[in-house]
Parts: sequence; structure tokens; C-alpha cells
Amino acid sequence: MTEKAEIIYVVQPLYGDSNDRILHEEIISLIESAGAQYAGSITQKIREINPATYIGEGKLEELNERLEGLDVTVLFNGDLSPSQTLNISAAIGGKKVIDRTTLILDIFALRAQSSEGKIQVELAQLKYLYPRLKGKGESLSRLGGGIGTRGPGETQLETDRRHIRARIRALEEKLSETEKRRAMQTERRKKDRIKTIALVGYTNTGKSTLLNAVTGANVLEKDALFATLDPTARSFEIEGVEFLMVDTVGFLQNLPHTLIQAFRSTLESALNCDLALIVCDASGDYEMQLNTTLSTLREMNFSSPYLVVMNKCDRVNEISGFPQNSVCISARKKKGLDELKTRILQELESDFVRERLFVPYAKMSEYGSVRSLITEREVAYTDDGAEISAIIPAIYAEKFLRYIKK
Repeated sequence: MTEKAEIIYVVQPLYGDSNDRILHEEIISLIESAGAQYAGSITQKIREINPATYIGEGKLEELNERLEGLDVTVLFNGDLSPSQTLNISAAIGGKKVIDRTTLILDIFALRAQSSEGKIQVELAQLKYLYPRLKGKGESLSRLGGGIGTRGPGETQLETDRRHIRARIRALEEKLSETEKRRAMQTERRKKDRIKTIALVGYTNTGKSTLLNAVTGANVLEKDALFATLDPTARSFEIEGVEFLMVDTVGFLQNLPHTLIQAFRSTLESALNCDLALIVCDASGDYEMQLNTTLSTLREMNFSSPYLVVMNKCDRVNEISGFPQNSVCISARKKKGLDELKTRILQELESDFVRERLFVPYAKMSEYGSVRSLITEREVAYTDDGAEISAIIPAIYAEKFLRYIKK
């Protein structure tokens, strides 16, 4: 039987109507992405958040009356403290109460496929659960007992907390090992002179579709929030130069800090990239998407150059209001991709030098020792030697000065 979720949508004067609408649509999409069914919503207007019950005792009594007899999970579109969760559940007849972060973590658990992704999800869940074990009541205060136990024994609550602490330490050690391997991979790519292009941006803007369109990969494309959780890397070429494109987990408005930190190792590819493509949905609220992405990246001390890519441009008629210098594409219809590749090269042009080389036959052996450092676009053989049109990484330009055709 599909679980049904009733949204308790708390409205404060701080937010405008437009932002409220977007957040409301987003939470419904999150419910569906978690495999649950949207049962309805109740809007509660408040002046300030009640530290004990979030929406105040009077509002809770009203909420209890409206939910009486309904078999639903109560979802607050915000973040609840452990005590608020317990108090609200007690006030509405013991119904299951969750908040937005719990819902997102549940989706992450569904989406994680790689061992690293599963470790990160479990670690985030345990860190979120740990403080919420406090005061769970009699259900978690049963005696552990057992042979060799002196006195009343360890309570179940203490046993659970001790087990979680140990599990968190073990997962952090595993994640640390994974991070070391990822760092080694990054260093190897640098040595191989492969530039990394990271796809970052709001969730469900078409990053995976763009990865498939550019690289010919077969990554999952799905119209759902957080359809891609694990990072995916694929190589591709522009004018003979090899690049690596990496798809990353999408962002959301007000993405909890704990979740950003939990997936920091996964997002290292974005932090260490040579160029980031910030993908926005041209048919949606792209200003909000761009601002959310940039604020999240800044929180992670992101400093790489970036290019704004407006995807789904086939769905809009007017593009004059798009961010300055952005690239307009349709990844699904493969339109605008040539312009995007040209812009990628332009953004990285300071890293490359285009030259025409002439290598006498007598110098071919000498040239062969450095040939792997460059990309040969055209080679023409003459009576005296080879004329080569090449793209040379700037850091190796000095090695080819003797061959540059005057």
C-alpha cells in the first residue's frame, strides 16, 4: 500500500507568494520521488516558529481535528528539531511526523547505487537520527539485560546511541579511504592533462541529459528530483582535445548544511574541476536555480571558473532576459551543443596554445618524445618534413618553440 503524505505548509510573512508556490511544488515532487502519494496540504500562517511545537498549541489542536481518522504521514515543509517532532506527534494522536530533511534523506537512500553513495547516505541518516533518539520515551528505555550484566543493565536507548556512535566512526573511516582514492584519481587526471568539466546546478534541470548528449553516455534520465545521486564521469573530445565531463548531485533551495557536508566528497569533482557548467531550466525559475547553486557552491569554497548553460530553451519563446554570456541549448533535442563546445574551449583558451609546427624528418625522433603532450589536428607531409596544426597545453608550449612555423 502506497504511503500517503499530508503536507503541513507553514507560511511566514518573510517569504513572498512566488517563493511559497515554488517550494510547495517542490515538496510535492519530493514526495513523489520518494515513492509516496500526495494526500493534500494544510496551510498554517504563523508569525514566528514555536520552539516546542513549531506551529503553536492552538494550531496543533486545529490540525489534530482536521487529520482525525486519516491514515497519513504528516510532513512539515521545513526542519523540525527532535523535541518538536516528538511533541507534534503526541499532539496529533501519535501519527508519524517527518520533516523535509528526513524526506530528502529517504530519496537519497533510494537513489544511491555506488558503495560511496550508500556510505554517505547512511552516514547522513545516522547523524540526523542520533540527536533524535533523546527522550524517545518508554519504547527506547527498555532494559537491555543479558548474561553478565550487573544491576539493571544498559537501557535500550543507551545501547542504540552507543551503536550509532560506533557505526558513524566506522562509516567516516570508510569514507576517508574513498576520499583518498578520489584524490589519487584527480592527481592522475592532472598528470594526464585531462581537463575536467563538472555539471552542477539545481536538481532536475537536465544535467544527465546533457551528459548523454555531449558524451554519448547512457546515464539514467528521469523527470524526478535527485534522479542522479552518484557522480558519473565520461570522456569526450572537442577539436581532438580530450575532456572529462562529470555529472553531480543536484541542489535544492535551503538544502540542509548537514546534507551538503555529507556529500562533500561526491562534490569534490565540482570543487576541483577546470570549468563548471551551471545548468538551469530555461522554462522554470532559472534565477532562483542559479542563485541557489552559486550560494551552495560558495558555501563549499568553490573557486573554479563557470559557464551558465540554459537548458530546455526549446520550451521558451523569449531568451533576452537570460543571464549575460549564458549558452542557450536543448540537451534533449541536441540543439546548441556545438556552440557550447566552442564556449568551453574559449573559457579554457588560456590553458591552450594553437600553433602550426614544422618538424624536419631529421628531428622526428626528438619530436616523438614530446608528441604525446599535444593534440595534432592536421598533419601534412612535405619533401622536407611534417607540417602540423596542433593544440598545445600552455604549460608545455616552451617545449615546442623550436618547431613553431615562422
